[in-house]
Amino acid sequence: MLYQSMQGISIASAITVVLLIWLGTLRNPFTAAYLFIKELLTSRKFLLLFCIMVCILLINKYELQIENSFNYHKDFTPWVFSMEGHFVKTLQDFFHSSYITPVSVFFYVIVFQSLLIASVGVYVSDQNKVFVLATCFAIIINYTVAIPFYLFFPVNEVWSYPPSGVSFLMLDVFPNFEREYRPLSGLDNCFPSLHTSISVTMMVLGLRSGNRRFGIMTTISAIVIVFSIFYLGIHWLTDMIAGTILGLLASNLGILFAKLALRGKEGSMLQQRSKIYDSL
Repeated sequence: MLYQSMQGISIASAITVVLLIWLGTLRNPFTAAYLFIKELLTSRKFLLLFCIMVCILLINKYELQIENSFNYHKDFTPWVFSMEGHFVKTLQDFFHSSYITPVSVFFYVIVFQSLLIASVGVYVSDQNKVFVLATCFAIIINYTVAIPFYLFFPVNEVWSYPPSGVSFLMLDVFPNFEREYRPLSGLDNCFPSLHTSISVTMMVLGLRSGNRRFGIMTTISAIVIVFSIFYLGIHWLTDMIAGTILGLLASNLGILFAKLALRGKEGSMLQQRSKIYDSL
């Protein structure tokens, strides 16, 4: 029943966000919502950055419509397959299990998007302003870099390319995926893998934030999500490598931009805190 509609997924995602914030802070997760709203109302820098992030996410939402308006019909999938062959099929066949599939779908569909929201909630609750801003900067960088590739370097999902021999295991648990979720994720929006880049970004930020508990949570999530993109038959190895590079770039640039945005007294305090985190 969880994967019968987007309404069910939205409810599950909301519950997951609350649990992630609670586990990441061991404090009332609803306090994070109050602090988030307070930060929006009192910090023009955060408000502006948050609005930019929302805009880039909206552009990504309508990317498929933009793509369909182009008279551009390239397909780089055969080229990718010629480089890496049956890597995904070999991994999928080796690990295929009725127990692993629902866990992979849960992390791919629900935990992935929940981490985006929970990360901001955790850092707001920790009053860690630099990582609140760094998360927003990093998300903007990820999508800004990925969208042009989706428009001009289309690569189809592994399962949809017959020579790959890969099965789309997502449908075993989420039979309505093509109708309910596909409008949010184009079939040829593979390179780079945003599931990888965002997960790696959240992991790096979590590990560098000073919140060890949340760092462990984001690391485990990133590992499972990256495994899931292969196991479910969605992404190529090439997508994952590009996504990892993008995630590392976005997270480190996000921290750098956040430090620059918080110059002065806050910036000085941030540099001292960052040195302590980096030494851990």
